[in-house]
Amino acid sequence: MIKFPKPTVEQFFRTYAIHTFDVSADEERLVFSTNLDGKMNLWAMDLPDTYPYLFAHQNESCSFIKFDPKSRYVLAGFDKDGDENHHIYAIPYDGGIPQKIVSGEAEDKFFFTDLSDDGERIYYVTSAENPSFMNTRFRNLKNDSDTLLNIGEKSPTELAAVSEGEDAYVYIRSFANTYVIGFVKTGDETYNLTPDPEKVHVTSEPVFIDDKTIYFLTNFNSEYSYIAKFDLEKHAFSEVLSIENESIEQLKFNKKQNTLFLVTESGVSEVLYRYDLMSGELEQLSALVDIIYQLKVTEAGNLYMLGTSDKLPLNIFQSKDGSNWKQLTNNRVLGVDSDDMVEPDVVTYQSFDGMDIEALLYKPKPENDNGYTIFWPHGGPQAAQQKMFVSMFQCFLNRGYTIFAPNFRGSIGYGSSFVKLVEQDWGEGPRLDCVAGIEWLFENGITDRDKLFLVGGSYGGYMALLLHGRHPEYFKACVDIFGPSDLFTFVNSVPDHWKPIMERWLGNPERDRERFIQDSPVTYLNGMTKPMLVIQGAHDPRVVKEESDNIVAKLQEQGRDVDYLVLEDEGHGFSKKENEIKVYKSMLDFLEKHHF
Repeated sequence: MIKFPKPTVEQFFRTYAIHTFDVSADEERLVFSTNLDGKMNLWAMDLPDTYPYLFAHQNESCSFIKFDPKSRYVLAGFDKDGDENHHIYAIPYDGGIPQKIVSGEAEDKFFFTDLSDDGERIYYVTSAENPSFMNTRFRNLKNDSDTLLNIGEKSPTELAAVSEGEDAYVYIRSFANTYVIGFVKTGDETYNLTPDPEKVHVTSEPVFIDDKTIYFLTNFNSEYSYIAKFDLEKHAFSEVLSIENESIEQLKFNKKQNTLFLVTESGVSEVLYRYDLMSGELEQLSALVDIIYQLKVTEAGNLYMLGTSDKLPLNIFQSKDGSNWKQLTNNRVLGVDSDDMVEPDVVTYQSFDGMDIEALLYKPKPENDNGYTIFWPHGGPQAAQQKMFVSMFQCFLNRGYTIFAPNFRGSIGYGSSFVKLVEQDWGEGPRLDCVAGIEWLFENGITDRDKLFLVGGSYGGYMALLLHGRHPEYFKACVDIFGPSDLFTFVNSVPDHWKPIMERWLGNPERDRERFIQDSPVTYLNGMTKPMLVIQGAHDPRVVKEESDNIVAKLQEQGRDVDYLVLEDEGHGFSKKENEIKVYKSMLDFLEKHHF
């Protein structure tokens, strides 16, 4: 009989990304952003037909898609080679070449917020003229006039919701990822959505139920986010719904059915609910996936969802009742059955101070096991490794690697106090959580002490550098994917609208000078003795190329074994399929070279 070889790297990475989508008002057309042709473009389906066709050719990442309610055009936001400076474009309703309609200088950012019900006014937030705090504007498409609505102050301020009458506006102001206040402006009056804006909490996802009632999410006085309400007539805050030990992260409203749809987060998974505002009944819905990236509720009450699970790449689903889901896209691993992929074990271990840390442990199929383990600290840091499909994981598992991904302190999904533990402590507590996880691997016989690799991206790249420098005895080799190397330079090189939140998030380089030295990977160059592969996007706006240039140059000066791969047309990630394949082929080759 014919025997086929193991799946190649390309097979796992021929899955495609789906970043965002929208559905037309009549639900006859779905448009989504994907790299189906190798680069990020907009593709469409004319439902119920699910055969995709090219809708708009731009070859760039897309930040949003929005249909005109009257089916005359589609709006979208595109950047340039991953620089995240998105500008707003219009596309003919039947597709075509995007035409820029809201733009400025190349370095300006434009974040779409809302489109009026008649499709004639665009609300957006921009860094133009106010790069640190952002301004809100709206453009009248009938006469092409552009009006300033709000000047951001104190910290980055973004428009988050507009009332149906377009006379009340909800803004959110960010002082940190864990300190985001909300306020509503109506006429000359401004009201805080929560009782005490000085108290550290998060406000998000505001929705106007009617012109006088705002529902939103907040963790004010709570470990977990819940639904709250603000009455504009009474200027009153009240709690509506909380779910024990689950944080509500997405909130969608269906006016026709007077129903809310919620996505909650708990540890490594998410849950979908429907909440009837009249009866107060809460119903958990079957979602088919573990992680829901985007949820849309149409006027008719139908649901569209972009989601993923461990063995299922990102796909778009449709449901009329919240249970019987139809998969509209067929994003899958080329020639690999789901039974040949791996679901992780969810494990818990104790850290240095007795705190419980949850982690995902991926074990390769016994017939593939090569005996080596990859330790993977996730990015963020205020994020988490959840039960989602990761091409790199499934590819490397197929090559026999065990993968261990801890949700160290600072990770989301475990309550607000846990998330805050990384603030002004990037390199101590989280690092020691990682060290405890490594020791747990050894103590439980999951890996041998001479068969551990270290791989991380973004904050995970920073942690990989720091662990390598301070604990080189644990690792055979290290891969750093666009990780900050020097906190002194990093804090000053982030995007302008990040800078106001850096004090609470990372600290002050003058006041916290000793800690910045202690927590900067570059401090520990002498410990970085193991072979390294460093990967960097040339246009990365979050972790600029100089962060990788600097540490690579210093290590090469000392004669260390360092490979450096720079992607000239990428930013903080891989939007182009050939680049993605190149990166992970290089990583596999690098790791296999150090099997001994």
